[in-house]
Amino acid sequence: MKNNRTLEKGKAQNLAELAAYTEGGVTSKTLSTNSGGSITFFSFDKGQALSEHSAPFDAFLQVIEGSAEIRIAGVTNIVKRGEFIIMPENVPHAVNAIEKFKMLLVMLKGN
Repeated sequence: MKNNRTLEKGKAQNLAELAAYTEGGVTSKTLSTNSGGSITFFSFDKGQALSEHSAPFDAFLQVIEGSAEIRIAGVTNIVKRGEFIIMPENVPHAVNAIEKFKMLLVMLKGN
């Protein structure tokens, strides 16, 4: 890895190893960003959360390790390793780590 913001392009990477768990915290690494959106990797310690918010574009969330509670418009989903969920644009959502977990978040800006 060249730095904490972007990864070296054209080189295979191990997604699960991009960010270590931080006790009592959340770690994130931006993997790529451009005018079309961004790709960010997160690791959450058990009990950590992202409070309810919304985004002006769709967000694809894939769980890499562990599991999390993803609440979208008041509906709770448990998303586990290997599963993904799409959070629709302009709809309130929140993330809660029910155990340590890692996720990949892809934000897709509309036309």
